[in-house]
Formats: sequence, structure tokens, C-alpha cells
Amino acid sequence: MNAGWTLRVARPTDQLERIARMYVEGLDFTVLARFADHDGFDGVILGRPDEAYHLEFTAQRGHLAGRAPTKEHLLVFYIADRSEWESTCASLERAGFRGVQPGNPFWDVKGRTFEDADGYRVVLQNATWPE
Repeated sequence: MNAGWTLRVARPTDQLERIARMYVEGLDFTVLARFADHDGFDGVILGRPDEAYHLEFTAQRGHLAGRAPTKEHLLVFYIADRSEWESTCASLERAGFRGVQPGNPFWDVKGRTFEDADGYRVVLQNATWPE
């Protein structure tokens, strides 16, 4: 990976604190930053300090974000180690994610699909990338 690149995936939510807690507890993420009333937006940036990707959740004051528009709005994590994968699946459930049938049956072959409180989905694949 190019050391100068970091990926941030951002999306809105109507449940900022609940969603942040779910991802911190479920994926063992850290709160990297928070902001309040930045031009009408509140937000939290989550991730792992040693990884080059972050999730940003925002809430725009006075606007409703609604639920995920489809079952195919996914974050996919590849976890090669079986015990770590099983542990992470259990952590997601304890954090309030619910196990769901994937929209695409491919994700059931080596993984499990979970849905957060907004209807967005996280897939945990017990595999390496690339395979």
C-alpha cells in the first residue's frame, strides 16, 4: 500500500452515538476523532490507529438520513484466522448487530453477514484477500 494513502468511508446516520458504539464494540475500533456542529454536522471517525482505513459516521442537524437503501451496502472484512473470525462474529452480535441472510449468497460461502441499527451491513469473511 502506498504509505501516503488512507481510505475513509463516510456515511450518515440518525443514531450517531449508537452506531459509533456498535462499531467500536463489534469491530474493536477506536474513536480516532470527533467533531460537533461543523457546518451543521456532528461526527465520529473510527478505526484502528495502525490501519490505513477509517469509518466516518455523520449526523446532519435538522436532516434525516434514513436506513440503508439496499441489502448490498456492505463493508467486507477478510479475517484469515478462524478463531479471530469467530470471536469477531460474536463481538458483533454482543454489540447489537444482528445476523442476516446476505443479498448475495456468495457471502455465505465463507462468511457471515450482519446488519447494524441503520440497516447497513458488515460481512466477515473467514478468508484471505486475495484468495
